[in-house]
Amino acid sequence: MITFSSFKSQISAAAIVLVLAGCSYGSVDYDQFPGSANTDERVNGRTMTRADEKERGGLFGSEGLNIFGGEDAQQGGGSGIGVNSFLWRASLDTLSFMPLNSADPFGGVIITDWYTPPESPDERFKLTAYILGTALRSDAIKVSVFRQVSVGPNQWQDAVVEPGTVTSMEDAILTRARQLRIDSATAE
Repeated sequence: MITFSSFKSQISAAAIVLVLAGCSYGSVDYDQFPGSANTDERVNGRTMTRADEKERGGLFGSEGLNIFGGEDAQQGGGSGIGVNSFLWRASLDTLSFMPLNSADPFGGVIITDWYTPPESPDERFKLTAYILGTALRSDAIKVSVFRQVSVGPNQWQDAVVEPGTVTSMEDAILTRARQLRIDSATAE
């Protein structure tokens, strides 16, 4: 027979296990994924690590979370999303040829579904774009490209991504973001 104190201690133990299971053992290093380019920032001649970046800002970065606009709205940082609006729109525009799987404007993550180019039906690509800040800078965008090749009917195997693919995607997004910024400045 289970007593109330025994039941209470079992519930307490289960709650502790759930809390500990919800805690992250470590953070994800996006540079470990295939096709990821290293985007570490150099400050005063020293390479900034992701841990250093976390120390520079609070929970939502040094600029905070700007949902309703304000001072940053003129710079493209606060149009109701948590990331640079020019980079966000440019990323969506640049990746529009691929089917969209998910898009999180507050977290700044765009994930595409697998795309098979018509000219090469034996390979497919998937992209993830991370918008890392509110400023329109080259280190505020990070793209991960995943490639698979066909090894049989409905069987795919991971393959190496060409070295320049990530850089060219990031450059295309930055070029489009700059054009959007110029267009918005001339429209005013």
